[in-house]
Amino acid sequence: MTEDQKNFMREAIKLSVEKMEAGFGGPFGAVVVRNGEIIARGYNNVLATNDPTAHAEVDAIRKACQALGTFQLTDCELYTSCEPCPMCLGAIYWARPRKVYYANSKDDAAAVGFDDQFIYNEIEKDAPDRSIPMEQMMREEAQDAFKRWAGKENKQVY
Repeated sequence: MTEDQKNFMREAIKLSVEKMEAGFGGPFGAVVVRNGEIIARGYNNVLATNDPTAHAEVDAIRKACQALGTFQLTDCELYTSCEPCPMCLGAIYWARPRKVYYANSKDDAAAVGFDDQFIYNEIEKDAPDRSIPMEQMMREEAQDAFKRWAGKENKQVY
C-alpha cells in the first residue's frame, strides 16, 4: 500500500467523522480517485437530506460522474471508510470503477448498528416472500418500453 493510497483512505475516514459529527448522517465517507487525484468526495447525508439512498459511496459516485461527464468510472478507484452496503455495492458495479478499497468491514458496521445482513437475506427470497411483499403487475403493458429499447437504433448501451 502506497502513501498516496493511505492518504486517500485517510480522507474518506476524515469525511466519515466530520460529516457524522456535523449531523449529516452515519459515519461513512468515500473518495473517488483518478490518476492519483481525488476528483470527488462523498459522505453519508441521509439525515440532512431525508434521503435513504444518500450514502457516501453513492454521493461520491454521483459527484465523480458529474465532474467527469460520464456514467462510468472505469479509470477510477473508490476509497470508502466501510465495506459497501448492498445498495452501494450495486451502484459501484454500475459505475464500474477499477478497484474499491475499504477500511471498516460490514461486520464492524453491524457491531455499531448498521447491519445489512437482512437485506442480503431478502435478496435470496422470492419476491412474494420478502418482508416487504412484491407483486408483479401489468407486465404486458410495460413490455412496450423494452421492445422499443430493443429496437432503438441510436441507443447508448450502458
